[in-house]
Amino acid sequence: MAEQKKKQLHLGAFMRPVSLHTGAWRYPGAYPDANFNFQHIKSFAQKLEKAKFDAFFMADHLAVLNMPVEALKRSHTVTSFEPFTLLSSLAAVTERIGLVATASTTFDEPYHIARRFASLDHLSGGRAGWNIVTTANPDAAQNFGLDEHVDHGDRYVRAREFYDVVTGLWDSFADDAFVRNVESGIFFEPERMHVLDHKGPQLKVRGPLNIARAPQGWPVIVQAGQSEPGRQLAAETAEVVFCAPRDLEAGKAFFADVKGRLEAAGRDRDDMKLLPAAFVIIGDTAEEAQAKRLKLDSLVHYDSAIASLSIALGCDASAFPPDAPLPAEIPETNASKSGREGVIKLAAKEGLTVRQLAQRYGGYSGLAFVGTVETVADEMEKWLVEEGSDGFNVVFPFLPQGLDDVVDRLVPELQRRGIFRQDYEGATLREHLGLKRPENRFFP
Repeated sequence: MAEQKKKQLHLGAFMRPVSLHTGAWRYPGAYPDANFNFQHIKSFAQKLEKAKFDAFFMADHLAVLNMPVEALKRSHTVTSFEPFTLLSSLAAVTERIGLVATASTTFDEPYHIARRFASLDHLSGGRAGWNIVTTANPDAAQNFGLDEHVDHGDRYVRAREFYDVVTGLWDSFADDAFVRNVESGIFFEPERMHVLDHKGPQLKVRGPLNIARAPQGWPVIVQAGQSEPGRQLAAETAEVVFCAPRDLEAGKAFFADVKGRLEAAGRDRDDMKLLPAAFVIIGDTAEEAQAKRLKLDSLVHYDSAIASLSIALGCDASAFPPDAPLPAEIPETNASKSGREGVIKLAAKEGLTVRQLAQRYGGYSGLAFVGTVETVADEMEKWLVEEGSDGFNVVFPFLPQGLDDVVDRLVPELQRRGIFRQDYEGATLREHLGLKRPENRFFP
């Protein structure tokens, strides 16, 4: 009997910003301008493609980070490329790696989003993905004509309708609508075009989209919310979920919850891949890897640290006594609910002071694999086997060295174990992820 193929890891690369660690740009030997230098970013994408990563992922912000200027002046993310512009450029210099962009359902319109992603999917030969966000940063509202941020619950109600409209627009044309018959002069068959004519509680969009159906049918749908509305939206719509469990037990609980919701929504468990963010530092020894992290964390100024904690909490933490515990009452805001709850749980679990919490959030506070190639591979394999995840969205500590350690050292070990591909088996992002091409709802 043929040996059954092992379950396969999926790997995304979190590349906007190129590192989430505040000190990344200051690390010895790192490129200080890595986040805003196209030649560097192009080389990163090509290295990741050579290592057979599933996707290159770009988060996005519609405002500078909501932190005091004394902290903002130390941030390497204050200038970043707009995702569609950058990914369209990268589509021309890569061939197989997926290209995932973040776009907001709160501060954009469905027709714009549908056009941009359909265009990117065509330009890249079927490699586009849309990370649906409702935008947590309250300062973004003031860049779009609003004095106050839209209520958290209302943002998710709009997002659900927004998804229906965008996917409906992507189905405006049957796959065979464009006959381009030179002799008859018929370019497309009108009966193979659908006018959406959506009139909903928040959105009114006539359609049709003025772009042929995308190579993937729809670009891959990605979602990152972990709040109750976020989980339900993911179960109903998402094909990839980026999440941030702190440890394997939390990962397994999230995996079971969201996959269970998926089945309750009438979908198959394999219709979605869960990819937690994982901060990876590789050393020749465990001690060397830890020393790299300590060095990196030492480069974070307290102004940046307390500002990062404020963002995570959704309120100004600078007035909290630094050497006291986190106050018992943290005000509710319209920022990320899951982020705020994560801070409170971490403070309670580890008994951290405000200063210690700030240092953690000022660097990187999420799931981290810090060790040798073998120990990091062990951890990743354990998460895969025990259903904590379907893979990871890798966060690099500094570039280029941190990225090179992953693609040149860790990936070969994962391949040796038979849990990561030796080569791409398909050409599209859907094929990389093992996702079905959606049927056209109007032209089955």
